[in-house]
Amino acid sequence: MEPFFDANLANWDECVGIHLRSEFYGVEQWLRDAPGPRPREIDALGDVEGKTLVHLQCHFGMDTLQWARAGATVTGVDFSPMAIEAATALAIRAGLADRATFVCANVYDAPAALAGQRFDVAYVSLGALCWLPDVARWGEVVASVLAPGGRLYLHDVHPLSSCLDDEEHVVYGYFEEPDSPFVGDWDTSYADGGTLTATRTYEWNHSIGETVMALIDQGLVIDSLIEHDWTVFRQFPSLVEISKGCFAFPVGRPRMPLSFTVLATRRDR
Repeated sequence: MEPFFDANLANWDECVGIHLRSEFYGVEQWLRDAPGPRPREIDALGDVEGKTLVHLQCHFGMDTLQWARAGATVTGVDFSPMAIEAATALAIRAGLADRATFVCANVYDAPAALAGQRFDVAYVSLGALCWLPDVARWGEVVASVLAPGGRLYLHDVHPLSSCLDDEEHVVYGYFEEPDSPFVGDWDTSYADGGTLTATRTYEWNHSIGETVMALIDQGLVIDSLIEHDWTVFRQFPSLVEISKGCFAFPVGRPRMPLSFTVLATRRDR
């Protein structure tokens, strides 16, 4: 898998600078507004004051730092050195450096990189699992970084929608195929364009069943699994914005899942 990871890393390292300047992320506005976690996340996890939280695949740390604003002590993990450097700088600019640490590591190496530290919450946000070839191995990581009684919050792209191209034709497989990733060649970023030279990327799909069983097999208890008919970006040209930053198929079109949320708890065996 190393050639796949290396190509993805080169792409994400380049994306960091583009994303920091982009309207899509709006870093300067984010610093001024100082938002906390999204209401749906707070509804799911409750008060995090005084808790520890690890954000796996944190990019440059905006979502991570929103949990620090809510009172958690946070650790972000990402494989991109450029992203970790940017996240560390952003924590300082946001006045949150005393409650935030960022670690550069492939998510599969997170337990070792974190020196066995266990957390009250593991947080995984949209667009994370598609960069991993083996979701069962990811489940092992989640179990390893959670303390007994610790909770996972996962919100990601629904694997059914990942089977579709821009014209909404089924062209990609629904189930995990580690040796047959989706191959992309994009010279722009999803965030306001920008020009990339590291254009080749590799992604993998994981069915809902595979993702849930990756957690159950590690002894986690699934508290809830919710499939949503909305997502937070215009995944397909036909989607319409039904509320600020929330997109769905237009009224009159068949509803289909665009994202999903899993809450799970690590119990002692």
